[in-house]
Amino acid sequence: MPIHIQRKHTMYHSTILEADPDTVWATVRDAMQILEIVSPGDLDIHTDVTWTEGGSVDTVPARYDFKLTLNGGLVQQEIAARDEINKTQSYRAVAPTSGVQSYEATIRVRHITNDPARSFFEWSRILEIAEDADLNVVEAIIDVMEKQTDAVRDHFAKTAK
Repeated sequence: MPIHIQRKHTMYHSTILEADPDTVWATVRDAMQILEIVSPGDLDIHTDVTWTEGGSVDTVPARYDFKLTLNGGLVQQEIAARDEINKTQSYRAVAPTSGVQSYEATIRVRHITNDPARSFFEWSRILEIAEDADLNVVEAIIDVMEKQTDAVRDHFAKTAK
C-alpha cells in the first residue's frame, strides 16, 4: 500500500512489551542496541553505526552516525534529551539526508499498573521532507519506520520465552 507523504510527516506507534520497564529501558536508551533491534536489513549496523564526537550511551547530547544500505546515505543523529526517571529519550537528525530535511523522535517506556512484568512502549516521530526529495527513497525510509515498533515488540517477546 503506498504511503501518502506530506512535507511534514508525523508518526506515532505504541505497543505492549513482554518485559518490565527497567529491562526495556536498559535496552532502548542505547542507540546502538535499538538500531540493531529495528534494522531489518536496511542498515549495515555491524560496520556502519558509530558514536562520534565523544558520544556514548551515557552521554547527552551524544552523536552517532550510520549509513542506510538502501541508498548509502549517511544519517547523523544525536540523543538530544533523556529522562531516566520517566524513561523518555528524544533524538534528532543533525544534518539532512536522503530527502529528510529534519527529523525528531521520542521513545517512552511506561509502567503498566496492573502488570509490572510488561511495559507500554511509545515511539513518536516528525520528519520534514525536502522539496527536492526522491519520494521513492523517503517512502522506503518511512516504510521501515512503520515496522520498527513491531520489531521492538518481537525482540522482547523472544527474550521473554
